[in-house]
Amino acid sequence: MKLNEKGTVLLHHFEGLKLKAYKCPADVWTIGYGNTFYEDGSKVKQGETVTKERANQLFDSVAVSFAKQITGSIKASLNENQFSSLVSFAYNVGVANFKKSTLLKKINLDKNDPSIFSEFLKWDKSLGKVLRGLTLRREAEANLYFEK
Repeated sequence: MKLNEKGTVLLHHFEGLKLKAYKCPADVWTIGYGNTFYEDGSKVKQGETVTKERANQLFDSVAVSFAKQITGSIKASLNENQFSSLVSFAYNVGVANFKKSTLLKKINLDKNDPSIFSEFLKWDKSLGKVLRGLTLRREAEANLYFEK
């Protein structure tokens, strides 16, 4: 499976587009649509810039990578919206955190479990502090997950 249009729109909305490197709330250098690294694995550094075209190219490449990395952990048969919501989630919290999450465990036990919604919402903090933007993002991801 791959990230669908609704997932792309969600990610672009919550990540925003920054053409000059900046420090995100987690204190990590970031560029483009929330990218902390490039295709070759090198980290974004202070002072770097990209064009909008390069930011789109980087996003597409990294989103495909995230989709591939999470696919093997998902045992349930998901629809495109469910999968795309999980790509967005992993894109933000990281693949390692996704793979050890209760969210994934619940999805693999019963992809229709209503408590999955609240599992998304648990991931609304950065450096221990609740961020309104993350709360809104998790709600949007959960809504996309349960959208028919």
